[in-house]
Amino acid sequence: MSAPAQPLTLAADTGTGGVLLWVVLPYVALAVFVLGHIWRYRYDKFGWTTRSSQLYERRLLRIGSPLFHFGILVVLIGHIGGLIIPKSWTEAAGISEHMYHIGAVVLGTIAGIATLGGLAILVYRRRTVGPVFSATTVNDKAMYLSLTVTIGLGLAATVAANVVGGGYDYRETISPWFRSIFYFQPHPDLMIGAPVLFQLHAISALLLFAAWPFTRLVHMLTAPVGYLTRPYIVYRSRDTRLGARPPRRGWERVG
Repeated sequence: MSAPAQPLTLAADTGTGGVLLWVVLPYVALAVFVLGHIWRYRYDKFGWTTRSSQLYERRLLRIGSPLFHFGILVVLIGHIGGLIIPKSWTEAAGISEHMYHIGAVVLGTIAGIATLGGLAILVYRRRTVGPVFSATTVNDKAMYLSLTVTIGLGLAATVAANVVGGGYDYRETISPWFRSIFYFQPHPDLMIGAPVLFQLHAISALLLFAAWPFTRLVHMLTAPVGYLTRPYIVYRSRDTRLGARPPRRGWERVG
């Protein structure tokens, strides 16, 4: 009688490959993410911007931007809930594993499709609108590619494991591994048995976070709180005010 087939993974054990992927890479990505933002804010404050291209084209932007941003917001909230909040907490709150699973799969799939759809519109806009294409840098192209790969792998993992396949509870393996990184007690063995699509999604996400500080994605970590306390901007009126001398035509002598 043959042994049951094992799921395809990137590392067969917790040897050098497993340690590099699930211990070294997360800490390198986390360090680059934090230090990169500090460096960027200190030496490139004027570059800390979305480099908005709204002035060049608005019709496609009005469709693609809300789809992408609202979709990615739901995706991020779902990841925070799934990776950070332990299963025991949701069960203690009265949310059964079945209820959580159904909600996560349905909302995650819809949000992933919306995010990829919005991203496709934004990429199409950058490729087909002349001024927007001219303003697109190599850095932007790499960022869009990285986003597409990461989101696409996450959606593919969700569909393959929970819609097409028999289901996979990532909160038993991936979530504890993720939390163990921040406890400084990493458990790479938890990632060894995860399906390959989940592993690829985790690796692509780590690489994306490492590149994050050096792209326009930095604007997602900025809140315009300065607008609440900044002083009023005083403009000089062109209208003739009561008691003021009307302006003369031509040159006026200074002094």
